[in-house]
Amino acid sequence: MTVLPWSCRCGLSRSPAKSRGAPAPSPPDKRSKYSGQSVRAMPMRVLTVGKKRSRGTQLIVEEYKEKLGYYCDIEDTLIRSNPKLTSDVKVQVEAEDMAMMQQLKPEDFVVVLDENGKDVTSEQVADLVGDAGNTGSSRLTFCIGGPYGLGVQVRERADATIKLSSMVLNHQVALIVLMEQLYR
Repeated sequence: MTVLPWSCRCGLSRSPAKSRGAPAPSPPDKRSKYSGQSVRAMPMRVLTVGKKRSRGTQLIVEEYKEKLGYYCDIEDTLIRSNPKLTSDVKVQVEAEDMAMMQQLKPEDFVVVLDENGKDVTSEQVADLVGDAGNTGSSRLTFCIGGPYGLGVQVRERADATIKLSSMVLNHQVALIVLMEQLYR
């Protein structure tokens, strides 16, 4: 499969080398380039590694799924943390990595949430969502790792890597923040 070069105003890139260059300057009006425009409603999926969610977290996620459902199809998948029930962190991350890779399709546009990713604004997330629809991908998939992060395969598969905050967020908090930003 040939991977075409891709870039959006937020400075994220999609290329065979997965370049992570400096972000492009933001426009002075701080608005998404898609403000007031109709964009293709691309199905979205959020993959999260973790244990059973708290009732409060699940209620908030369901509320945002309902709100987002008016604009696009959205799916939320929880991948069991530590599927091999091991105390070895490396084995745990590899098992979670394999489980997440099984959920990804070749035609997905994959966005990894990682503490070392690009720091993006709400407008840049909106641009990323809008631009992903122009890549030929059939679905936009966001990946949130477990307590020890994401594995190598998912990181290499990523078309974009972003961070939601300069602080490290628990996967449940990261999920809520992501859902709010997608709705925004």
